[in-house]
Amino acid sequence: MSSRDRILGRVRRALADVPPDDVPYERAVSRDYLRQHGERSTEETVDLLAENLADYRAIVHRCDADALPRLIAHLLGERGSKTVLVPPGLEEDWPAAIEVTRVADRPDSTPHELDRVDSVVTGCAVAVAETGTLVLDGSPDQGRRRITLVPDHHICLVRVPDQVVSSVPQALDRLDPARPLTWISGPSATSDIELDRVEGVHGPRTLEVVLVSGERPATRRPASRTAVP
Repeated sequence: MSSRDRILGRVRRALADVPPDDVPYERAVSRDYLRQHGERSTEETVDLLAENLADYRAIVHRCDADALPRLIAHLLGERGSKTVLVPPGLEEDWPAAIEVTRVADRPDSTPHELDRVDSVVTGCAVAVAETGTLVLDGSPDQGRRRITLVPDHHICLVRVPDQVVSSVPQALDRLDPARPLTWISGPSATSDIELDRVEGVHGPRTLEVVLVSGERPATRRPASRTAVP
């Protein structure tokens, strides 16, 4: 008899006197837990997201859609990036204005090729304020999962308030469980038994989050003012 058979035998014996129950799992498990902790306005929810992102050592920026091209160029220039990977589905008018070599998100890119990319810029599926978490689901504006795990510098764009929710349950309502979900809470980090923190072990060492307000460039009306990074 294998270990598996012995364990399953113990389970069967333990359940021998339990009456059968045909209640579907969806009804058998209570779902009456809190959907979020407290009541917050839209502005307070976005502020909480920014606070928790910073607490996880992400670098948070805010701008409107008009200022986004200059801010992205500023962040790449400040880091000295020579190459940047931008997923083809990131529908912005700013990539052409940035004087950095664009790298295509190719299905046959090797880890070594991606490791030579200085920066990657993506969108996100949803951002969770209470946990300071960004969720990527592999949509065209986010690209393949590996492009946000190998390069050392990740700039993630979050549309506020449309892509911001208060809690994890609210985020799950928006996500497709069949998609490849990547949950990001700050830059990659781990610590040893001495609690010495090391960043960049299994993902980007630097995570910059841009909270972008206003309509997308393709549909917005001219703005009367522009934020400066």
